[in-house]
Amino acid sequence: MFSKPRTRGTRRAAALIALTATLALTATACGDDGSGTAAKGDEGSGKGEITFWDNNGGVRTDVWKEIIADFEKANPDIKVNYVGIPAENVQSKYDTTIQGGGTPDVGGLGTAMLAGIAAQGAVEPLDSRLAKSPLKDKLNPAMVESVRAAGGGKQLFTLPTSANNGTLWYRTDLFEEAGLEAPTDWDRFYEAAEKLTDAGKNRFGYTIRGGEGSIAQALDATYGQSGITEFWNGDKTTVNDPKNVAALEKYVGLYKKTTPSADVNNDFKKMVAQWDSGQIGMLSHNLGSYQDHVKALDGKFRGIPNPTQPDGTRVQVSNPVDGLALFKASKNKAAAWKFIEFAVGHESNSKWNESAGAIPSNNDAAKDSWVQEAEATKLAAEALNESTIKIVQLPYYLPDWNTISKADNEPNFQKVLLGKMSAKEFLDTLAEQLNEAQAEWKQRNQ
Repeated sequence: MFSKPRTRGTRRAAALIALTATLALTATACGDDGSGTAAKGDEGSGKGEITFWDNNGGVRTDVWKEIIADFEKANPDIKVNYVGIPAENVQSKYDTTIQGGGTPDVGGLGTAMLAGIAAQGAVEPLDSRLAKSPLKDKLNPAMVESVRAAGGGKQLFTLPTSANNGTLWYRTDLFEEAGLEAPTDWDRFYEAAEKLTDAGKNRFGYTIRGGEGSIAQALDATYGQSGITEFWNGDKTTVNDPKNVAALEKYVGLYKKTTPSADVNNDFKKMVAQWDSGQIGMLSHNLGSYQDHVKALDGKFRGIPNPTQPDGTRVQVSNPVDGLALFKASKNKAAAWKFIEFAVGHESNSKWNESAGAIPSNNDAAKDSWVQEAEATKLAAEALNESTIKIVQLPYYLPDWNTISKADNEPNFQKVLLGKMSAKEFLDTLAEQLNEAQAEWKQRNQ
């Protein structure tokens, strides 16, 4: 028997303890504002030093340092202290500093963890600031709405910087050698995974993500194959629908047959590096790894939207929208907001997204020539606007979403890959936790 995940009550109790500690510490350190949330800082002079946390440190460090240098040149009275936090550590880093004090002035924050941070009262609503900003009508409405929904549906807790999209990267040279068509639908995908595999020569058709960040990618493949287009059916999740169970069984059946055995422990960095070594035919990731492939594969690859159903319908789960948050405890919010505005402005937003190969949030940046020249980004942006695409909206608004989809179930997904847990049991466990989280959320928000 394998151990059961933490119970709902355990998670809830831990959250309450953490929140109580947060309120006590921030009230002592900064003075309580009477709202029952994290203590407020000050607007400040609009000059001096601010601290910025990059939530994908090491991967996007260079481009952020360029943007910071541009900002400091335009604003010589402000110094930005850059701190790069690796993506896999950023959740725990934010949680720890919210509880103990020391949050940054500005921090990168994706929608996948926004609800939990906002629920602790750690970030400032930005609606009134945006209403008076030159950026007011310059941001992609769909990204703004995604951010608002992730924060609970009422307030805007980040300014969006970029959107990603599920992308199937494939080696064009290997496909041509094998006489395979592009893996545009699921039948072609599975055919290619099998045909490109020669384990004796250490060549595999696909690499599957089994380590950190595995759940959203597995759900993307699951809903993409099943064709189910809604995450909820009333108050119950569709995660463990029989069609999804069958789809996940087929997907995880690739492990060790057409994928390397090391995949069970691979996070996105290891998975991308493994694919870039040149011995694997296909990789499911997102637009963010584009520049890695450019450097490693010398143009012998393409990135296309996720495979479609036989009738051409594409079903995919929603991808997180990244953004910049203004932390409530900041002592220099005026300067911090200037930096956010600058970073989401046309030139900076275009520069950052070109580096990442992501879809810009700034409407002017989205019209820049590089978007048209970067095929994967162009195809992803077009796919999001197709009438045949169906987006399954993941419940980022649930405060427990990040915990459920990471700490509670990533180890279980590894057990599925290793044959120690069935796909049905995995999805039933996930569904039970999600249904309880949804019920609690509805009760609090009635």
